Amino acid sequence: MERRVFGIGAIAALSLAGCGASRGPSKFRRYNGPKVTSVVVNKGARKMYLMHDEKILREYKVDLGFAPNGDKKIEGDGKTPEGTYLIDRRNPNSSFHLSIGISYPNSRDIAEAKAIGKKPGGEIFIHGQPNLLRDLKRARKTPDWTAGCIAVKNHEIEEIYAMVQDGTLISLRP
Repeated sequence: MERRVFGIGAIAALSLAGCGASRGPSKFRRYNGPKVTSVVVNKGARKMYLMHDEKILREYKVDLGFAPNGDKKIEGDGKTPEGTYLIDRRNPNSSFHLSIGISYPNSRDIAEAKAIGKKPGGEIFIHGQPNLLRDLKRARKTPDWTAGCIAVKNHEIEEIYAMVQDGTLISLRP
């Protein structure tokens, strides 16, 4: 039987959920299906696909950087990178509802930015919605709102977090 919380306990639980605190086990789902062998992001279609070889396991609508057209070249340009990278880290305590890191910048990205005297930027993630209410309101006003990351709904990042392992190839296409 599931235990319910009433009264002050319910108010405390709602407040914690509203400020991005962990909601317990649902945040860390288990996945027992076919292995995700790659992730493909089609920026133009605003879609992300979790693949097992050539088979699509899951498809998600995504939001991108605030200047989504073109490849990320420099820090602060608001673009989502294009190219092939790896999923290289995860952050359960992100400013967003979970996040999975992408290995941007690679040596080519660094060299291109350096050639024009700039920094390539970094900290590109697949993540859920912002934890802070003010940031969440801003995110809901425009379809592409991140600083270059790939955003999905919170229940979707929970599923992605469970399915995609570190070391998985990710291809970001125009």
